[in-house]
Amino acid sequence: MKRSKCFLVLVVGSLTTALIGCGDNSSGGPRLVTGDPPPAAHSGADGHGDAHPTEGPHQGHLIELGREEYHAELTHDDDMKKVSVYLLDKAATTAVTSADAELALNLVVDGKPLQAKLGADPQEGDVEGQASRYSIVDEAVLEALEAPKVTGRLSVNIAGKSFSGKVEPHEHGDHKH
Repeated sequence: MKRSKCFLVLVVGSLTTALIGCGDNSSGGPRLVTGDPPPAAHSGADGHGDAHPTEGPHQGHLIELGREEYHAELTHDDDMKKVSVYLLDKAATTAVTSADAELALNLVVDGKPLQAKLGADPQEGDVEGQASRYSIVDEAVLEALEAPKVTGRLSVNIAGKSFSGKVEPHEHGDHKH
């Protein structure tokens, strides 16, 4: 009886170790500032076989929308106290637009909620009545995004479909967020 209990503990422990070891957490988490060097691209060495974009064309943090149907790139300008979100395609290389007048960025910092509404900030080439960039000038939102324990969700409609993306703490350069 004693041997079967030891065997069971060994099997359960081995399975737990194998399951925990399957995740790829090499990216260090999302990054929210511009100018940081991009983390290494997803190599596909873990059996997934596909490359995932790690940084947007504006050197900002990428937020997955849907099952990588689209991406949102979150950037900020510390001097102007401006936070911007760029809507991008699946490959995170080409702008896509939304007819939303504003996007909701719902954050939680140290257990306290903060909601920001980023207004449409159309770029050259955007279709009339649609935008591929949304922005807000707000020091409190900027500080919240730089907090070490920030989490949240970004909500947007693209092509008539609602998407929500996860905002998480990130790491860059000489400090973590």
